[in-house]
Amino acid sequence: MIEKTKDNFLNPASIKYLFNQELVIGNRRVRVSPVDNFEGVNPSDINICFTTIQKLHSDLTGQKENAITFEDFRKHKVVLIADEAHHMNVKTKAQTELFESWENSVERIFTRNEDNLLLEFTATHDYATPAMVEKYRNKVIIRYNLLQFRNDRFSKDVVIVQSDFDQQERILQALILNQYKQAVAAKYRINLKPVILFKAQRTIAQSLENKAEFHKLIDGLTARQIASIRKSNIPIVQLAFRFFDEDKISDGQLVERLKREFHKDFCLSVNEEVEKEQYQILLNSLEDKNNRLRAIFAVQKLNEGWDVLNLFDIVRCYEARDARFGQPGRTTISEAQLIGRGARYFPFTLPEHNDRFRRKFDGDLEHELRVLEELHYHSINDSRYIAEIRAALIEQGMMDEREVTRELKLKEPFKKTDFYKYGVVWLNDRQPKDYQRIRSFADLGVKKRNYTHVIATGHGGATVALENGEKGAVVKDEIRQDVKVRDIERNVVQSALARDPFFTFASLKRYFPHLDSMRDLITSEDYLGGLEITFQGNVYRLDDNRPEKLAAMLGLLSQIEAEIRQQVTDYEGTRDFRRDWVREVFKDKVLKFDAQNPRAADDAQFEHFVSAKDWFAFNTVYGTSEEKAFVRMLDRQMQKLQAQYEQIYLLRNEGHFAIYNFADGQAFQPDFVLFLREKSGKLLIYQLFIEPKGRHLKEYDRWKETFLKKITSEFGGKPLTFEDKKYRLIGVPFFNNEDENQFRASLESVLH
Repeated sequence: MIEKTKDNFLNPASIKYLFNQELVIGNRRVRVSPVDNFEGVNPSDINICFTTIQKLHSDLTGQKENAITFEDFRKHKVVLIADEAHHMNVKTKAQTELFESWENSVERIFTRNEDNLLLEFTATHDYATPAMVEKYRNKVIIRYNLLQFRNDRFSKDVVIVQSDFDQQERILQALILNQYKQAVAAKYRINLKPVILFKAQRTIAQSLENKAEFHKLIDGLTARQIASIRKSNIPIVQLAFRFFDEDKISDGQLVERLKREFHKDFCLSVNEEVEKEQYQILLNSLEDKNNRLRAIFAVQKLNEGWDVLNLFDIVRCYEARDARFGQPGRTTISEAQLIGRGARYFPFTLPEHNDRFRRKFDGDLEHELRVLEELHYHSINDSRYIAEIRAALIEQGMMDEREVTRELKLKEPFKKTDFYKYGVVWLNDRQPKDYQRIRSFADLGVKKRNYTHVIATGHGGATVALENGEKGAVVKDEIRQDVKVRDIERNVVQSALARDPFFTFASLKRYFPHLDSMRDLITSEDYLGGLEITFQGNVYRLDDNRPEKLAAMLGLLSQIEAEIRQQVTDYEGTRDFRRDWVREVFKDKVLKFDAQNPRAADDAQFEHFVSAKDWFAFNTVYGTSEEKAFVRMLDRQMQKLQAQYEQIYLLRNEGHFAIYNFADGQAFQPDFVLFLREKSGKLLIYQLFIEPKGRHLKEYDRWKETFLKKITSEFGGKPLTFEDKKYRLIGVPFFNNEDENQFRASLESVLH
């Protein structure tokens, strides 16, 4: 763990390096430096002593040259960050005084200086022992358990793949699924090398035997063996073979891929201590594109402290159980812990899903990319064991027994309409932000106003706070002098620029592509040359007061940087809307919910309500009460709308499409899209984006309403054309049940 943590903090070449964006505090670059003790450290750095609790305790209680001492923690203010902190509570759990315990050492460190801080992190805190409860009663900052983490979509979903195959066939089935994940990722241009772990039960000898048998299997693999796995009735396996068939990958070609990808050189055993240390960095960088490892063989070494994002399959290479009295045994619990290590989410983005670190397809379980959000645990088909491992996973928080799935289906009559078969929906895309139009500070929101810098006058005095019932007057020295930046000494301006990492030429060139040089930045009217600083206070010797000019320039640059950062983004939404077929965008879906989520409720009454509405395309809405209230409101307006329009269709957008904010490219999935075709024979079709929103969320999502209004202003009066039809794109202000009349008025005003 120490080597892994050092790599994360100190090695810029590591894929998990934490500081790819430079640390800047008060316009000053800050380095992270490793130290053995806190004597003679650089006060400008963040100095970290990486150690285990065992070594720290040993250094403090023994006599070692240059080792850290208790005195270090008295003289210096120190933050102790304790990972896996449950290991530190030896004395509390034993409920006896153990002077030489690890816990005592930590307590002595902590109390050496009243400003010292101790932050503890653990996923396995003991809430059962009374002494532990008492110790932490007023110390827990946040309790964020694994189940909540999983339900917030920050982990893979664990799927148990159980089969009656023998062990060799189970291994082969796992390899096929592992390769399938790589192929799916490649189809969507996601750089993924999925890893598979082979878990032995108890001994290193068993693990080594598993590895030897695995290499025999790979070396002698044939297309006939692949074909034998096709008889599996497991849906995910059938899906994999269907993908290979559609991609014209034969069983023979799959054999060649598996032999190449799982060659001996790309398989690793991590059982002996010497192996663990030697391969620690390899194990910590499995996601790295230069790391070719595909298979790991282990017994117990990786149950704690292993952070891997691209582990997608775990094969249980044994069949024994160790349950007692109907409860999961130690082996099963350790298996659940191992599964927890592998369930870390593999981050990726898509144009319509830019949150890298969350599952994206809980609302579309049949999406092809859903397989990249699952960890497959391969086991024998033993009902008692499956019940035990499920119980252990539920207890760990990696499975939720409250989980339910719901089907969202398009009505069959709707699928037969011409609108569904031949209709189009207009959508925009996201693209990298184009800064070519930016030619000045003003174009990125920098206000052309004087920056005021106050110079201390050195004047002072004393006055009576209240005299004759009146407040004492405060006299301010209001002498001011305006100075253009171009008139400040060049070396002063350059010195200020050099102290702020934002103002390197490479950084500025990204946002101001027409900037020719740093000289241009300083002198041009479009940049610093067009700005002034107002000096206020003791300005009498300002010409010679370079320190005050430097301080003023740093303040001005800080203000400019803040204003620019408010405007700059990596992406923008295109203003060129493209057409897509309704039949390709809107499809049946299987959705997954926590059973306690109000959206998961089977609302039979609402389903019955919409079943008779030809204008409503889906069988129901799994949504908020606000969304259902909108559908009922629209139904009350339908008679009036049908007098003016034909082919009226309301479609629920359950993750079917996204549109992208013009300003920053942020994805937005409006809850509904409404299509209305005029009866007048003009072949004019309105496409309205509609978002019901509870009052408590309106301010938070204000940018969405602004974007909807932008769509109306730019496209409401300028129809798009396809074939002989014209389309008007309309973004309607938020619908709120309490402001229904206001929404209806907005709707009528845009349909003119």
